[in-house]
Amino acid sequence: MMNTSNGMISAPSSSSSPAANPQSPGIKTYFKTPEGKYKLHYEKTHSSGLLHYAHGKTVTQVTIAQLKERAAPSTPTGTSSGYSASSGFRSATARLLGTGNGSRALSFVGGNGGGKSMSTSSRISGSFAASNSNTSMTNTNFDGKGTYLVFNVSDAIFICDLNSQEKDPVKSIHFSNSNPMCHAFDPDAKDGHDLLIGLNSGDVYTVSLRQQLQDVSKKLVGALHYNKDGSVNNSRCTSVSWVPGGDGAFVVAHADGNLYVYEKNKDGATESTFPAIRDPTQFSVDKAKYSKSNPVARWHICQGSINSIAFSNDGAHLATVGRDGYLRIFDFLTQKLVCGGKSYYGALLCCSWSMDGKYILTGGEDDLVQVWSMEDRKVVAWGEGHNSWVSGVAFDSNWSSPNSDGSGEHVMYRFGSVGQDTQLLLWDLEMDEIVVPLRRAPGGSPTYSTGSSAHWDNVIPMGTLQPAPCKRDVPKLSPIIAHRVHTEPLSGLMFTQESVVTACREGHIKIWTRPSESETQTNSSEANPTTALLSTSFTKDNKASLSSKIISGSTFKQ
Repeated sequence: MMNTSNGMISAPSSSSSPAANPQSPGIKTYFKTPEGKYKLHYEKTHSSGLLHYAHGKTVTQVTIAQLKERAAPSTPTGTSSGYSASSGFRSATARLLGTGNGSRALSFVGGNGGGKSMSTSSRISGSFAASNSNTSMTNTNFDGKGTYLVFNVSDAIFICDLNSQEKDPVKSIHFSNSNPMCHAFDPDAKDGHDLLIGLNSGDVYTVSLRQQLQDVSKKLVGALHYNKDGSVNNSRCTSVSWVPGGDGAFVVAHADGNLYVYEKNKDGATESTFPAIRDPTQFSVDKAKYSKSNPVARWHICQGSINSIAFSNDGAHLATVGRDGYLRIFDFLTQKLVCGGKSYYGALLCCSWSMDGKYILTGGEDDLVQVWSMEDRKVVAWGEGHNSWVSGVAFDSNWSSPNSDGSGEHVMYRFGSVGQDTQLLLWDLEMDEIVVPLRRAPGGSPTYSTGSSAHWDNVIPMGTLQPAPCKRDVPKLSPIIAHRVHTEPLSGLMFTQESVVTACREGHIKIWTRPSESETQTNSSEANPTTALLSTSFTKDNKASLSSKIISGSTFKQ
């Protein structure tokens, strides 16, 4: 996902690795926030004996996968919160991708059984032992909630049971000719193929996670293979994503600045060909020459690598960040550029949407976290606190303000960021507390408006890529906590209902449990109801102040 400089991945044992030892010097097993204490619950890692160090360096990425109980045929399948879309969007996506090229039913190829046995199977109990060759092919260990962590290290994909205290993975899958670089999970996949994997060679696979767990081998089983041997694009896959509500559609970003749209239910027997890119400096979209080929479309985004992509939860918009330092936001259905802008310095490495689709986070080589507003089509806040590249950002959709009145009128967002400085930072964003500059008249001082900047009189035209704004014209955020969570540079974080998950680039993962409800209520009752956790460079009492201010006191520094 990003340029690395640490060479080959080292191979410490899981028992002695500093990153796997909660008592590592300088690393505490908890961190404090205004609502309470987050505690290190358990860790996940890989066995160094399972790795083959033959393919060079990779950066670990982590995907959370929740396997659902299979519903009876007569029972409608419920959609997961935040990841579904309306039937209107599904049909619109179908029109965009094109359908009608034969049967949409696919059986699994190779591996341990066909589509019939998988479609009727339910959760199977028992224990799973990847090292035991005599274990039954359907002997598996599904935990109570069916939630797994999928992560890549070197030439392997590892799968861990999120709710188990076992440190080692329950499954490892090795790739003989390339490294897995990125992956994504679709909880609502209809045909069982819910795990999407992109490789360094450009190859792409979709597989059934359940089927991988049921098989005891260390190879992919039942996989569908796309862009085989880099036939369409042989540059490395940098980011992959399922299209929300896209009925099996997915997108794959590559290091050469191109993004491809695939339809999982096409067999891809006809190799896709695309016209030559007319102007490498301009965004362009081309459809495949043949209707039955897969991928079905190529989006030329930029010159240089696309480092990360993210869909809004309704699937309407796609955000990309790249080596050229630009965030670009597209209307996915119309295939038009909506807006975008540049980092202060260097490449952007990561991006993430708020659950309501109103804001986008970016992080990169300028050590900053930027908050983009879809309403204003520009940066509305930036966060300073990291000492090195920001490698992961995410909104915490499970968090609510302890002082919230429940009316929904004043929305506060909690989000997190991790960096190569080994730190996790948490931030609170309450747009009603921000005083933003409207414009700076020639030779004069800026004018200001409280609250949302929806009524700016210099609204950015649709499709404009903006330069980085002057820092003094954008409100500044300070983190509510900064905590060193690993000994190695971090590569990602995720929020679940019960915990915060952090991962370092070497393949060590930590799960931090949230404060208990009683602790949160106690801290909330003791807090000053007028406390504001948001620090800005612009305040109502001192509009021209450039110094960071935290009304609630000093940042929690661990």
